[in-house]
Amino acid sequence: MAQGGSDAESGHGGKQRGKRLRWRYSSYLRWPTFLKSSRDRTATPPVQDGRVEGNRPLPTHLVVMVNGIVGSAADWKFAARQFVKRHPENIMVHCSESNYSTLTFHGVDVMGERLAKEVMSIVASKPFLQKISFVGHSLGGLVARYAIGILYENAVPKFSPQEHGACEYHPAGVESVDEKIEGQIAGLEPINFITLATPHLGLRFHKQIPILHGSYKLEKLAYRTSWILGRSGKHQFLRDQDDGKLPLLVQMVNDCGNLQFMSALQSFKRCVAYSNVCFDFIVGRKTSSIRRQHELPKQQDFMKNSQYPHIVYVEKRTTFDVPKMDFLATTKELKTINDMEDAMIDGLNRVPWERVDVSFRGSKQRFFAHSTIQVKTYLINSDGSDVIFHMIDNFLL
Repeated sequence: MAQGGSDAESGHGGKQRGKRLRWRYSSYLRWPTFLKSSRDRTATPPVQDGRVEGNRPLPTHLVVMVNGIVGSAADWKFAARQFVKRHPENIMVHCSESNYSTLTFHGVDVMGERLAKEVMSIVASKPFLQKISFVGHSLGGLVARYAIGILYENAVPKFSPQEHGACEYHPAGVESVDEKIEGQIAGLEPINFITLATPHLGLRFHKQIPILHGSYKLEKLAYRTSWILGRSGKHQFLRDQDDGKLPLLVQMVNDCGNLQFMSALQSFKRCVAYSNVCFDFIVGRKTSSIRRQHELPKQQDFMKNSQYPHIVYVEKRTTFDVPKMDFLATTKELKTINDMEDAMIDGLNRVPWERVDVSFRGSKQRFFAHSTIQVKTYLINSDGSDVIFHMIDNFLL
């Protein structure tokens, strides 16, 4: 009888330990609502004196993950889990769910506004947050760049328990609105801004869509049919030259009125651009790494790394002394599409980018490189795991 009782207690204890482990790795992973049960949607960790029940400190670093075109928050399932497993005490991961499926056709600006509102909502409800980072895949990187232009030095309502459930309009982590929020994103300290296979320069330029094999006729056809992707296609192919204005992606390499795109980007301690060297048939290497053709590392310069076998080149942070651009200029002064490309590269190079080149050559999953770099679906994109681990290992907390 005693032995049986001991076994029962041991089994019960094992279940309890299992529950504690699951809680540890999932309590700060904000899954999209359509992946949660109804009970999970309402569950929140019990908090006392800035700590979760069990005397665990609350995470102070919010990591916002943004999906690409026709994607969803579920695309980040693998990467988000690895982040929380590695840094369960420090990081809260939020997989953005404001832009998914056909909503990703609505344009970089509209999507960016949605993302900014989503981030402000999260920060407002989590007053313990102090830092913020963004990770964007493909179009999601452009959306994140637009959103931070809105969120830069923008106060966020901080919900605090007051009489009748009122709230004070404070930046998160700040005691009063009198305190400065200079250089902050949504009232938080900006740390990492990371993009994977993002078309920073758009898709209009020669050889920017590898599947077209550099054919000028096919590139012209892609430009003319970009309307299929809605306003997002218009923005990525630089077709939005309305009323003599510069295309949105060109505007985004400088501060434009209340949208402080470059000031926001420069406020991050670390900016990283991961790009596929080959087999990414959607986004070319130049546009995702923000380089000119002659600046691309040659194959003889590639390195071998047993820990990260698909990371073939890492270019340390570099910045260039580029004068501030005069955006009173119209598209007439940027006479050619090459002028626009140069303007975007020069503008973005005012940020000290770390560039990481990725190659899935030799991998059975190489033909899915655009999704494999993100590990969108583990079953067919698992070879990109080392890229995710490289990102996490070098992540600033």
